[in-house]
Amino acid sequence: MPGIGPVTAMAVEAFAPTLSTFRRGRDFAAWLGLVPKQYSSGGKQALGHTSKMGQRDIRRLLIIGAMSVIRWFSQKTPDADTWLGRLLRRKPRQLAAIALANKMARSLWAMETREEFFRDPRAVAA
Repeated sequence: MPGIGPVTAMAVEAFAPTLSTFRRGRDFAAWLGLVPKQYSSGGKQALGHTSKMGQRDIRRLLIIGAMSVIRWFSQKTPDADTWLGRLLRRKPRQLAAIALANKMARSLWAMETREEFFRDPRAVAA
């Protein structure tokens, strides 16, 4: 997966519990501290800032990997109409990196629990 190299993979393997212990990818991302805090009440959903609670080493590695993906993406396809391109037009780079790291963590959980390899969405659409 772009942004996840051997160091990040080994850190997840070493520091994280078995990923099948988490019910959803969001639970794994929350364990890492990559999801916004919820202040929800009475059926109204209100999301706050990212909590930064949880496993700091893996979260840092995922954010660094996400920043490298964003840097590569900005140089290669600056005006692409993809999820990341639309996000970068609306939000600052660091916030986009955290959102991408959250997405990478969820994808990592899905690949590990389903025992699948990474499938590039661009290859599927072509």
